[in-house]
Amino acid sequence: MPFSANATPEFEGRGGEELGTELSNTLYKVFNNKHSVDLKSLCISAGEHCWVLYVDVLLLQCDGNLYDAISVAIKAALFNTKIPRVHISADEEGGKEIELSDDPYDCVRLNVENVPCIVTLCKVGHRHVVDATLQEKACSVASLIISVTHKGTITCTRKVGGGSLDPESIFEMTEAGKRVGKALHAPLMKLLQEEESLGKARQKVGFLG
Repeated sequence: MPFSANATPEFEGRGGEELGTELSNTLYKVFNNKHSVDLKSLCISAGEHCWVLYVDVLLLQCDGNLYDAISVAIKAALFNTKIPRVHISADEEGGKEIELSDDPYDCVRLNVENVPCIVTLCKVGHRHVVDATLQEKACSVASLIISVTHKGTITCTRKVGGGSLDPESIFEMTEAGKRVGKALHAPLMKLLQEEESLGKARQKVGFLG
């Protein structure tokens, strides 16, 4: 996972490599499983061919809460992903021949319903903070990273930071993370569907527009 040096001076040179590896490993655990994405929908020919998904993330600005922001971006990217429909026919020698549809609109969509969103809770004093800024995170002794599905099911947890968390704090942070994570999915999906319904009329935002 590459970092732009513009995100923060700390990422100049090889400064972002350690954090990039940490982020990649955690995100791999969160998303690379049959519960997040319907892997059967990626199958072309059982035991022989399948689609492989790669998600590239480039961080252009770092204002804290990286895991949460990246997970939302990944869910949005998977929602917009269209996989060409594949037709399998037998060749003259009895083998299988794979043909992609010539129609660019003949595609299948991924079911992203179970793709989790990540919620990071930072312990500050005797309280915990959701969606912490860089300044708030600097005051935190430890953080709990939780990935939550639309049903409120926790699929992955990870503690980061040098401080410790007592069992009561972990329980409270976990329950808060479940509530926040579950509440995040519905408005996100609504926004993605509304944006898609605009088609070419949607407003282009950002430097890539």
